[in-house]
Amino acid sequence: MSAVATEFGIDEALKQLGINEVNNGTSTGSDWFSSGEEISSYSPVDGQLIAKVKTTTKDDYEKVVTTASSAFKTWRKMPAPQRGEVVRQFNEELRRLKEPLGKLVSYEMGKSYQEGLGEVQEMIDICDFAVGLSRQLHGLTMHSERPGHRMYEQYHPLGVVGIISAFNFPVAVWAWNTALAWVCGDVCIWKPSEKTPLTGVACQNIAQRVFKENGLPEGISCLINGDYKVGEFMTTDKRVPLISATGSTRMGKIVASKVGERLGKSLLELGGNNAIIVTPDADIKMTVIGAVFGAVGTAGQRCTSTRRLIIHDSMYDKVKNAIVDAYGQLKIGNPLDETNHVGPLIDKDAVANYNKALERVVEEGGKIIVEGGVLEGEGYESGCYVKPAIAEAQNDFEIVQHETFAPVLYLTKYSGDIENAIDLQNSVNQGLSSAIMTNNLREAEHFLSVAGSDCGIANVNIGTSGAEIGGAFGGEKETGGGRESGSDAWKVYMRRQTNTINYTTELPLAQGIKFDL
Repeated sequence: MSAVATEFGIDEALKQLGINEVNNGTSTGSDWFSSGEEISSYSPVDGQLIAKVKTTTKDDYEKVVTTASSAFKTWRKMPAPQRGEVVRQFNEELRRLKEPLGKLVSYEMGKSYQEGLGEVQEMIDICDFAVGLSRQLHGLTMHSERPGHRMYEQYHPLGVVGIISAFNFPVAVWAWNTALAWVCGDVCIWKPSEKTPLTGVACQNIAQRVFKENGLPEGISCLINGDYKVGEFMTTDKRVPLISATGSTRMGKIVASKVGERLGKSLLELGGNNAIIVTPDADIKMTVIGAVFGAVGTAGQRCTSTRRLIIHDSMYDKVKNAIVDAYGQLKIGNPLDETNHVGPLIDKDAVANYNKALERVVEEGGKIIVEGGVLEGEGYESGCYVKPAIAEAQNDFEIVQHETFAPVLYLTKYSGDIENAIDLQNSVNQGLSSAIMTNNLREAEHFLSVAGSDCGIANVNIGTSGAEIGGAFGGEKETGGGRESGSDAWKVYMRRQTNTINYTTELPLAQGIKFDL
């Protein structure tokens, strides 16, 4: 272990989570096996090797999907409230292991320790939601046009749910999907990002212990590891009726195409290019807090990160100066040190994309007003620490139209009324999160109206970043259209069935059709 890992108790955290020097990266719930090559997990915090994980081969995958399909036949028959009880026990384990799992998330991914703990709390929250949901998987009852008939609809589990998650939320997004899928009666196969495989191993260790203690068959929770080729095992497999994929728009288009070819179902949560509109009636202090955290939290590596500030020209200089002053107070460094605000990017590829974005905005005519750059020296040995940057840019610049997964914030002006700002906000291909800062009720309501934000998430007087478990999470356009987490998102994990019961001795046909024999 490195000095950083030792100082912050990473070695003890790994021990509590069952992470060893070399981990078999495939599991059906009772044992670990893999015959593939190894992938190494390096921490962006200090550049040190944490552990190695073996990848899943095609033969390994066949064992996984066969075991999962068999487990589904048992799991689906268990009453939903009993499935909820198992999820409750899993939740208790998450509460017990919140600190070590939060540390692993922070150390393997690079987000601040507080954000790592917050991510585990999201897992806990969605489990709470799922436990209550297990007693509310209700359908509708409706009147039949035929006398002596009753109609209703009910929901049944789909079967095997494939989950492909991204590095930036290495555990929470899996939990959003799997907690709901489990109470719905589905079984899950998870492929975490190859950049954060150890958090996947840790979660599977927790899950398999809970299922084993309840005497349930292996296969309800399964883990596979590897790159996109391993993900393709699921996306092309007819035995996996639903693929939930989180990541880039490019990746999502590939997944949608592969799953669509076999007429499977996709739940896609893809990129964002999120904006905050700042009107003349905005509260400057609230604007600064929302914009700065939205832009630099998780080093700009959230799909809900704030990428654009669209500021009314009458407020532009005032807001710009306040944001620039706030950036001057940011502390960049080891994310396990709670005095730091910004940690590293995930790897050097991300650093390269960050540098390209800053070069491109200048080439297109923009102006850098808070200089970026890669940090070097003591504490920055991994080469993944960068300075959060701000650029003045036009909304139609090509680089502004694309999502850069890094702490780069673009400022642009609007003039006239709120409709002009909304047009600028909506004029990108992504449609995940949006926000407006205003104390004007009419502006706020217009922003939320049918003619307002075209995003899946629209906020008033809070930033774009972050979401609560109770609401459905997801976006429109190239964000994919999927919904995860709260509200009625559970329905995507189930199939709907309409039932009609005739309790008479006659067989009248619908619409009064006569068919006499």
